[in-house]
Amino acid sequence: MHQFYSKCCAFALVVSLLDFGCTHRVIKKVDPALINADREEIVGVTTNRGEEVRFDSPGGALRNGVISARVRGSDYMINIPDVNRLWVARVETSVARTVGLVVGIAAGTLVTVVAIALLTKQSCPFVYSWDGEKYSFDAEPYGGAIAQGLERDDYSELEHLRADHGMYRLLLTNEVDETQFTNLMELWVVDAPADAQIVSDEFGTLHSVMHLQTPVAATDRAGNDLLRWLTATDRLIWEPAAMPASDGALRDEITLTFPKPEGARNARLVVNAATGLWGSYMIKKMVELRGREASAWLESLKPDSTELNALHTWIAREDIYRLNVDVEEPDGWHTRGSVPPGGPFIAEDRVVSIDTSYVRGDKLRIRLRPPSGFWALNSFAVNYDDDHEPAVTRIAPVYAKTSDGRDVLADLVSSDNRYYAMPSTSDRAEIQFKAPPEKPGLKRTIFLHSRGWYQLHLNTGHEPDVQGLDGIFNHADGAARFAAKEYAIWKADQN
Repeated sequence: MHQFYSKCCAFALVVSLLDFGCTHRVIKKVDPALINADREEIVGVTTNRGEEVRFDSPGGALRNGVISARVRGSDYMINIPDVNRLWVARVETSVARTVGLVVGIAAGTLVTVVAIALLTKQSCPFVYSWDGEKYSFDAEPYGGAIAQGLERDDYSELEHLRADHGMYRLLLTNEVDETQFTNLMELWVVDAPADAQIVSDEFGTLHSVMHLQTPVAATDRAGNDLLRWLTATDRLIWEPAAMPASDGALRDEITLTFPKPEGARNARLVVNAATGLWGSYMIKKMVELRGREASAWLESLKPDSTELNALHTWIAREDIYRLNVDVEEPDGWHTRGSVPPGGPFIAEDRVVSIDTSYVRGDKLRIRLRPPSGFWALNSFAVNYDDDHEPAVTRIAPVYAKTSDGRDVLADLVSSDNRYYAMPSTSDRAEIQFKAPPEKPGLKRTIFLHSRGWYQLHLNTGHEPDVQGLDGIFNHADGAARFAAKEYAIWKADQN
């Protein structure tokens, strides 16, 4: 589940955009006659102490490393070093529609600013849901699918979507320097009892979960208590900067302890997490190290190919774009599942099914070893009830037109060889679906099932960096070491 203030996102504020080939200034071609106003506001902060502070309108101001605002009518000030995350709202108003989003900014990527700039990630389109008044940012599907061989299905809960005159409306946009190829968009509608939470796993199986149990303990490798950061889907998000620990360690180690019924053989871990913003930046950076060979390497990532299998093995070993879930058993820790990639701007709830048949006693202990900068973790809960897959109504789109009036419905109604391609950041399309009647006494949950991939716009006019690639792909924690090095360079450039 995600909502207006708990949707886990990561944007950044900077006075000058990062200049290492992974990010760029967003430039949109917009008809000035249609625009009435654009507004961005710092609407709140999460402090390092785990406090959520929401600002009075018109929001806060950031000057000389200090945020000043009004909170419930009183003056409020906080220094940036005391901030864990800023929350920024953006509203774009035109004659045709209003588009809004709320995003979180990891303070580790923040420097003194004079303006708010949207730094782009390196993954996937944005999906906005019509909530009856405006389009609200609600999904970013198939993140990490950087080649056609990595094309995948995605299942995103659309919390903001509301029927309007019997129709559901989505806005699909490209806001990143890449070409996006969307193969399929359909809605999955579930009407279930109000006390059931409907959650998808990465394979599109929907689970009706009740009686979720939150962790009774959560610690990092230094023994710090993380319980308040990892219990609820809220504004408290664990996302450390891409920096090694004082002893040089490039990974943390988080241990979660849950109650467990005696004899429970299976569990469903409900995770709200996303790829970290810095980790998202590193996708393009690492691909560009291949230089002139980058395109051929991406093309080689065919299903069941040696190259694709090697990539998946590396990702799993490094815990960068897939996070292993280890379970403590009598003879030690064993990997029993993994958290799939997502985000970095939105963290979806995901079910990770794990085998607990070897666990003894009344406690379930889970270990995660996230590399610094690659993960943003929000909440964990577990359910041991018998699994139940709810009934689903699948709805195909009935309307899909681009901003210049082109009909792309045939590109989106089925998984085939037709794609709706968005090569520039001015591309967007509106997609409509007929809303089925609500069922009295039941709560509706809607998922977007989409499929696609995207092509990075790369700077590859150079020879491959053989030494850099060897360090990343052939040495343990090579990706985390590379990310930490790039982060240190970026931080030094800000001073």
